[in-house]
Amino acid sequence: MYADYAYLIVGLPVLAFLLCLFVGSRLPRGGGFLTVLATFAGLVLSLGIFSEMYPDKIIHQSMPWFANFNVGILIDPLALVMLLMVTFVVTLIHTYANGYMNGDPGSSRYFAEAALFTAAMLGLIYADNLLQLFIFWELVGLCSYLLIGFWYRKPSAAAAAKKAFLTTRVGDVLFMAGIILLYNNLASLNIALKPGEYLLQFPVIYAHLTQIPPAQLTLIALGLLGGAVGKSGQFPLHVWLPDAMEGPTTVSAMIHAATMVTAGVYLVARMFPLFYAAPYGLTAVAAVGAFTALFAATMGLTAFDIKRVLAFSTVSQLGFMMAGLGTGAAVGTMAVGVAMFHLIGHSFFKALLFLCSGSVIHAVNTNDMREMGGVGKYMKWTMYTMLIGSLSLAGFPLFTGFFSKDEIIVIAYEYGVAINFLPYIFLVLAAVLTAIYTFRMWFTVFTGKERSDYAKHESPSIMIIPLVILAIFAFGFGIAAQGGFYSYLDSNFGHYDVNFNELAVIGGHAAEETKLAGEPAAEPLASEAGEGAKAESKAEPAEPWYIQILPIIVALGGILTASLFYWDKVKKFDPSLVTGDKDPLRKLLLKGYYQHEIMTAWFAETIVYGSALICNVIDIKLVDGWLNWLSALVMGFAQHVRKVQSGVVQNYITALVLGVVVLVVVITMAKEVGLI
Repeated sequence: MYADYAYLIVGLPVLAFLLCLFVGSRLPRGGGFLTVLATFAGLVLSLGIFSEMYPDKIIHQSMPWFANFNVGILIDPLALVMLLMVTFVVTLIHTYANGYMNGDPGSSRYFAEAALFTAAMLGLIYADNLLQLFIFWELVGLCSYLLIGFWYRKPSAAAAAKKAFLTTRVGDVLFMAGIILLYNNLASLNIALKPGEYLLQFPVIYAHLTQIPPAQLTLIALGLLGGAVGKSGQFPLHVWLPDAMEGPTTVSAMIHAATMVTAGVYLVARMFPLFYAAPYGLTAVAAVGAFTALFAATMGLTAFDIKRVLAFSTVSQLGFMMAGLGTGAAVGTMAVGVAMFHLIGHSFFKALLFLCSGSVIHAVNTNDMREMGGVGKYMKWTMYTMLIGSLSLAGFPLFTGFFSKDEIIVIAYEYGVAINFLPYIFLVLAAVLTAIYTFRMWFTVFTGKERSDYAKHESPSIMIIPLVILAIFAFGFGIAAQGGFYSYLDSNFGHYDVNFNELAVIGGHAAEETKLAGEPAAEPLASEAGEGAKAESKAEPAEPWYIQILPIIVALGGILTASLFYWDKVKKFDPSLVTGDKDPLRKLLLKGYYQHEIMTAWFAETIVYGSALICNVIDIKLVDGWLNWLSALVMGFAQHVRKVQSGVVQNYITALVLGVVVLVVVITMAKEVGLI
């Protein structure tokens, strides 16, 4: 029954967008309650669909569009967990925004854009084909531009919006190139499509991966990875993400927790069979993700803007998710469940942290942590809920982050045994830094002495209630859902009869799979729903005990280190001892490795603009120059010729007579010399 109304999951936010846009200014709080109702209805529908689908059903609805393309809805375990997460978290964010944006003159425009943003993300999730996903992907990018630049009269906000839009466009061009290349390869196979099947549908793609040349698969995978790198803020296209903090805090929470940045991770998870079949496809994903995790974590150590600390944390955690997917080159399909579990858990505690930071900013009226201190005395609810989010982000035992992020570290070790230990090393270092910068932030904001004169009040209940709900999930989701989540996600590709054994041979994973699984290469990894994943889990070797407890040591050690430097009650060291004002490393981190200078001053203004000037000179002097010279020559000759056409009859008769005389003279001379 609920499946028949699946289209309303996107349709209702679109309706809320139209209502807020045209009549929102006449409604209370800019019509924000409409966006809450729309996303809450989507949550109810998603829960109803889950009750109908679980544990072994999927929903696939499709209708023709044009040529070999269609419009469709595909809700399988992978899509469903994303629908549940997005509708749940965004409902809480919209509820919070009704208090946070209250009184803003542009609130109706905000809620209209936020509703469209939500609709675009939900449409991206349950699209049943790659082209439809790309259309919603672009709509997500447009909405992010509008929301990041919501306070467009502020120059920094307008600049951040343009930076986000242009940076993500680089990845989107690569994504589109990958789609075109994939379509050309599928079209060249002359597939006999059955009724209801269309090119670029995910089941059709999965079924014909073995027929595409491996070299083409690698190129397609790199194109899709380029799109994911741009959208999910991976190195080197991550530079837009910290600047996205210029929008309202609720926008930051949506972008960094539930929408947009998770789209890139979801894309790689959705196309996991293709990445698995592409030689070096998952290796590239693991390398990019692990490096991004460590790279962003180092910058979080020195940032003073509370939202930028969380932004760098988001980039780092997205790196963990990408690295988790990349380990699939060694551990198989279980990597999808592990990475997606961290994505879902991260959405809870990161949304919580952003909303808590918004609560602090709402009271203190500054983003700078150096002007805070002692806030916990006056904001108990915010302090304790943010503590839960911080513990989860740091991977403290029994919190959600402990069960999700640290599982990625464990399978990264297995990846190291089979292929390369560098991602594992990077992730362990990133985990240590995560615990340090997270509690540097918490201790600096909530403990110690007041460092400025700020308003001393807790946020209203409409903002506190979402914090409490998210805190419950940030603490208990990992314990409650881990086992069931993995088994449910492990069955995802079994619904499409994907033969991972054949894909392993194409992608060059056969040796690794045999080594890890202890099964003959002829045994499929996922021939039926969930069976392949179960076979893998039974055959997995036990990691050494010190590898299993290392994530716990890392989390506790990072928190202890931060407390010794920043918690006034146990403070033993002055942070300036290791990061003084003249410390070149600290300056390097504060400058973000001079990425802005490199990409703007050097690359954009020097190379790109310089190349444009050279091309402009060539165009004007060479290309246009010889054409202008030729046209001037023709025009000059024409100016002389046109003088013959004077319009005076006497001149024409004189020319005629002269012509006849000349002709007679020439003929006479020719006869005399015997030419005629």
